Amino acid sequence: MDWASLWQIFYIAIVALVCLRVIYDTNHITKTLSYLLLVIFVPVLGIIIYFFFGTNYRNTKLYSKKLFNDIKFERQLAIQLQQYAKQIIKNKGELLESNKKLVRLLFEEISSPLTNKNEVDLLINGESKFPEVYKAIAEAKHHIHLEYYIFTDDVVGRKIEALLIQKAKEGVTVKFMYDDYGSSSIRKSLVKRLRAAGIEAYPFYKIKLIYLANRINYRNHRKIIVIDGRIGFVGGINVCDKYINTIDTEPFSYWRDTHLKIHGPAVWYLQYMFLCDWNFCAQCNIEPSEHFFPELESFQTNSNIAVQIAASGPDSKTPTILYSLLQAISLAEHEILITTPYFVPNESIMDALCIAALSGVKVKLLVPRTSDSKLVNAAASSYYEALMSSGVAIYRYTKGFVHAKTMAIDSEIAIVGSANMDLRSFDLNFEVNAIVYDKEVNQKLKDAFYNDLKDADEIDLERWKQRSWYHELTEKLARLWSPLL
Repeated sequence: MDWASLWQIFYIAIVALVCLRVIYDTNHITKTLSYLLLVIFVPVLGIIIYFFFGTNYRNTKLYSKKLFNDIKFERQLAIQLQQYAKQIIKNKGELLESNKKLVRLLFEEISSPLTNKNEVDLLINGESKFPEVYKAIAEAKHHIHLEYYIFTDDVVGRKIEALLIQKAKEGVTVKFMYDDYGSSSIRKSLVKRLRAAGIEAYPFYKIKLIYLANRINYRNHRKIIVIDGRIGFVGGINVCDKYINTIDTEPFSYWRDTHLKIHGPAVWYLQYMFLCDWNFCAQCNIEPSEHFFPELESFQTNSNIAVQIAASGPDSKTPTILYSLLQAISLAEHEILITTPYFVPNESIMDALCIAALSGVKVKLLVPRTSDSKLVNAAASSYYEALMSSGVAIYRYTKGFVHAKTMAIDSEIAIVGSANMDLRSFDLNFEVNAIVYDKEVNQKLKDAFYNDLKDADEIDLERWKQRSWYHELTEKLARLWSPLL
């Protein structure tokens, strides 16, 4: 037997072993089939791609979310939070009673408490968010916690950097956590300057070549700021100049995004997530204190908005954000308004939206006309015909790039966060959404949605069906890659 034959046998054996690994390690059928096709029909490169991007490290316990060492105390706290949530539902009456399935889901899955006495400000674009962030940081008394996917060393980034350094000089504790992939550009510049000023700064999942596969897959996509345990920011806006729309950034001159500023007990769970993430990436063990979790009675707010936080990631037992979106969709009786920059849904989301539309619910979906990823844009387009045939109205934003991740349900639920409506956000990234149960915030989010439609074109189903075979084939081929995007 010659060397060529031996190499063929060896390669076939390797492919067979990798295929067994794919079957054993991948839970979703569509993703399993995609990786199997990739490994079998793309020689060598397919195997490399799988081990770089597809390996599942959930079961290796790379990440452990634990803040409370006292298990008895943690159980007592859970009971108190449950009683607290029940009282809020009772006091809020019909508004929360009709949505109690969603409330219960989040509490049972991740112990996310329902909170009231919150002030919530809807922040449209970076030009609304960053002045509020600057002000909140400047007024910090005890601590400032930041957790970002993308943080850049530009005008906005340096403005926040200067404020953080100043507060550190005043004795305020500052902790800064960044994703080592999304914020790779600041490793040797801004991060070093922060550390030199006495600020603790750590990457979340530091990327090393040997661990490249899991580190790139499991990105910390959250955008969180917590100040003194009382004020929190959460949403889709990263720290970058392009979000303030004063600088012409390629390929889009206008970025449309949404964020929330929260003042109230809902900040507790944002704080909890930050400290868990911090304990992991900084290899330390910060214990809860009254500075981090102020007493309920100490919040002096002028509003009584109910808020709950949904979070999920590789540390989650279940895909909580996916489940929360499905539950919210199922609760809709009149209207569902969705904005997302990356629409690569799984079958459950597709079914839920189609069922809602066929049941008489008005479903509208706003996506970018042009995405920053041609492959994602093509894959997303492959889902449009089935949705529109079921009655879903789809609009493509033309003013620039819509990066907001929001959902408004009927007149009561408003969801703003970091999670895209795609498989990566549901399964591979660390994400966080805020769910607001309030008619006024819901109306503001709906007003923003309909204002965006002024700069969007609705896709006509009949014309869409007449697109060229080349475009349709491209979309279908891209869809085959959707579990890998």
